[in-house]
Amino acid sequence: MSTHLHHHTDTQASWGRRLLTAIVINLLIPIVQIWGGIVSGSMALISDALHNLSDFISLVINYAALLIGRRAPTHKQTFGYKRVEIFAALISVAILYAAAVYIAIEAWQRFIAPRAISGQIVIWIALLGFAGNLFSALILHSGAKVNLNMKSAFLHMMADAATSLAVVALGVLWLFKPWYWLDPVLSWLIVALIIYSGWGILKDSFLILMNATPPGINLAEIKNTLEAIEGISEIHDLHVWNPSAESIALAAHVTVPDQMLGKVDELAEKVRTVLWQKFKIGHPTLQFESSACQNGGLLCSIAKNGNNHHRK
Repeated sequence: MSTHLHHHTDTQASWGRRLLTAIVINLLIPIVQIWGGIVSGSMALISDALHNLSDFISLVINYAALLIGRRAPTHKQTFGYKRVEIFAALISVAILYAAAVYIAIEAWQRFIAPRAISGQIVIWIALLGFAGNLFSALILHSGAKVNLNMKSAFLHMMADAATSLAVVALGVLWLFKPWYWLDPVLSWLIVALIIYSGWGILKDSFLILMNATPPGINLAEIKNTLEAIEGISEIHDLHVWNPSAESIALAAHVTVPDQMLGKVDELAEKVRTVLWQKFKIGHPTLQFESSACQNGGLLCSIAKNGNNHHRK
């Protein structure tokens, strides 16, 4: 167990260093892009810069949440601070959406009255943004697979890399064609990309905050698997949820024949092993009892006692 905790701490520290690197990159890139957008007259480049700047703010929030999330549980915060990361992800999306509203309004003004744009400046500045965002995405990729906060940061970097590449292509086009009306059109596409990339984070965060059953988890399958273990008569009042984005918890009542407590301890260890090996559930809370649930359902204690089932 201590080895696992040490590895988890090292992983968290690695994510923190990667976030710091991405923070520095995403501070420098928008400064250069805003300057380039003003000089070249491109709203698309300024939109890309604001996207990057919003990512800088989001990454700072994510990094702070990662540090807070490491804090141990206290008497007042008995579950620890891991869910701060979820709130940070929500704030991050809110910042992105606010930037999207500004971009959409400003792009409309440019669409009504197009302005001449220097394609050469746009190309070089956008290439710089593309390289920086792609590098940031690469260093955040491994953490994005297991951590919602890192996933949020990674998606932001990938979205910025894609938009920067699109701005490069537009700059090349402007070298040959004065189609400056494409500048606000690309800005609106950036807005659509922002909304799309943030929606998945909003959905995942909402499900975690609502203690919803994690995607891919089938309560009936868990019930049948556990009831197949010798010595278990029935599983009821079953709940599965994400305490944080990386972990899965379970609470259940386990009905067994009347027996010595020592045998129940052995049975509990079997249950924990099965839950981890088959469902990757690492935080089970098991309440053993000798009287069966009369209603026979997964959530039968709720059916019997309504909202008071937690008073047992």
